[in-house]
Amino acid sequence: MNDPEFLGVALLVADTFDALGVPYAIGGSLASVWHGIPRTTIDADLVADLLPEQISPFVRALRDEFYVDPLAIVDAMQRRSSFNLIHRTSMFKVDIFLPKERPFERMQLERRAREVILGEPERTAWVTSAEDIVLAKLEWFRMGGEVSERQWRDVLGVMKTQGTWLDEAYLRRWAAELEVSDLLERAFNEVFENEKK
Repeated sequence: MNDPEFLGVALLVADTFDALGVPYAIGGSLASVWHGIPRTTIDADLVADLLPEQISPFVRALRDEFYVDPLAIVDAMQRRSSFNLIHRTSMFKVDIFLPKERPFERMQLERRAREVILGEPERTAWVTSAEDIVLAKLEWFRMGGEVSERQWRDVLGVMKTQGTWLDEAYLRRWAAELEVSDLLERAFNEVFENEKK
């Protein structure tokens, strides 16, 4: 990943989740960069299965370094949506997505992998799988009206970089579940066509 300072901010949050025993995974653009092609990003997305009783210790652990709104966390938990944290020094934003009651969100946490994110000293964190970030990005692309070139490039970048390591059967099964099969086929076709050139 490309920005050590930005990654350090994301890892402060990841380390807090680890300390509290909260299942989480880095997703969004950071995960697509990890599995695909480097690009700049201005925020970090994490999926985290935070429980109500963990809100207070989570806020206490981060409030010195981040702007944290406990009421926003409670609201996000009730709506199964997201809240954000703002790093006070760098102003980097970290978005925390609480998993919806859908099998796909649960699957993302089950299939996450512990990865070495930074070296010297070595830092590790849980990262969304390549297949799951492709599927999530395809769904976001569809929900956004299929106009985000950045989201589409992220999808193609992961697919091109991972190549035959991707679990194609898993991708097709969950793409059907998420109603993005047509977008997945389009992405496969674009990657395949580019490889032939």
